[in-house]
Amino acid sequence: MSQPVQPPNPPQQPYGGQSADGNPYAGQQPAPGNPYAGQQPGAPTGNPFAGQQPGQFAGGFPPAPPAARGNVGLGVLTALGTAIVAAILYGVIAGSIEREVGYAAIGVGFLVGFAASKVGGPLPAVGAASAVFSLGAVFLGQLVAMSMILADGLGVGFSEVFFEHFGDVVDVWKQEADFMTYLFLLLGPVAAFGGARKAA
Repeated sequence: MSQPVQPPNPPQQPYGGQSADGNPYAGQQPAPGNPYAGQQPGAPTGNPFAGQQPGQFAGGFPPAPPAARGNVGLGVLTALGTAIVAAILYGVIAGSIEREVGYAAIGVGFLVGFAASKVGGPLPAVGAASAVFSLGAVFLGQLVAMSMILADGLGVGFSEVFFEHFGDVVDVWKQEADFMTYLFLLLGPVAAFGGARKAA
């Protein structure tokens, strides 16, 4: 008697999977260590970060630490540097139009206080330094303006008047100072406190 013939074995699928609907990869097990195994592909959006939750970092890089606030020394140095630059600008503006400008004096103080507190933090020492340097900046700006006016009237250079006759410039400033001159001097420190509060 003859024995029944066994049907030939179906071809082996790679990785032991079975083909489904002609898909040679159906039923495959995901490779170990694949972080994307089992994920369903979403609709393409063109955004490589689509699907990430806020706070996830694709490269594993943590966010940059916030800037250190509260450095008194850095705040005072910033106040000094800003005061010098603001004094020169204020003096050039006032000297060019040959009159003092109240808004410019307020701007000097605000700028000094804002920059110092932005860098040094909302510390009382930084605010106090800003006020002092603002007062000095407005005064120095008035002297620069006075020197420009005197140099123009005498037909000499600004540097000669300002650097070689600085004492005379201060004496002329004292003679010419009035209520508005002192008011502008006070506006600088007040505006410095306002700028410091705004930065904080």
